[in-house]
Amino acid sequence: MQSKQKKNKLTVFEMTLFSMFSAMMFISKIVMEFLPNIHLLAMFTVLLTVVYRKKALIPIYIFVLITGVYAGFAMWWVPYTYVWTVLWAAAMLIPKNLSKIVQIITYSLLCGLHGFLYGTLYAPAQALMFSLSFEQMIAWIVAGLAFDMMHGIGNIVAGLLVYPLSKVLIKLNSRFIN
Repeated sequence: MQSKQKKNKLTVFEMTLFSMFSAMMFISKIVMEFLPNIHLLAMFTVLLTVVYRKKALIPIYIFVLITGVYAGFAMWWVPYTYVWTVLWAAAMLIPKNLSKIVQIITYSLLCGLHGFLYGTLYAPAQALMFSLSFEQMIAWIVAGLAFDMMHGIGNIVAGLLVYPLSKVLIKLNSRFIN
């Protein structure tokens, strides 16, 4: 029981690291806004989930909160409260004992899949908030497919960073977390 409580407790290192990752997620999104739907958010989400499991929700939701504070808690923000959780949940399902090459491919494809499906994940909230019929929601998804394709391709490329960065984080953890 004692070791489980210690495992769930945040260390100062983790609090610092999670704050830094939340800021990096936010800043990377702002810096890359000139590219349509291309950013590092899926890569950071999968990376943090692979290394920190349940605790990854902390930096993810700090990022979501910061984004709302910065850009306003408008209707566009509502899907942000769940689209990253879907990716987190999918990353939680990835087995830990995969070979290096399978991990690299899996992480990259998961990031890409989230990008390809981003509009579809976003659509139910849009449909509810704007009273869209099912057909209108499908039309909204189809209208955004070109952006989702760019999003997915960008996420596949960014997802290639998950494996090497996870090895760095694991090494840092072993050095700073007892």
